[in-house]
Amino acid sequence: MATGKKLLRSNDRWIVGVCGGISEYFDWDPTLVRIIYLLLTLFSAGFPGVLLYIILWIIMPKY
Repeated sequence: MATGKKLLRSNDRWIVGVCGGISEYFDWDPTLVRIIYLLLTLFSAGFPGVLLYIILWIIMPKY
């Protein structure tokens, strides 16, 4: 079930390209991914969302 896609940080970035990379991997609208991420971060008291973003920033290779 290999699709040939890789999860990479994107050039379409606001901060470091994590949300843009996720949107490119799943073929979703980058704005939608950013809004969903922002809402999840705000409703989870902020810290888990920020921590997840930093972990993805470290793990995801650059474009």
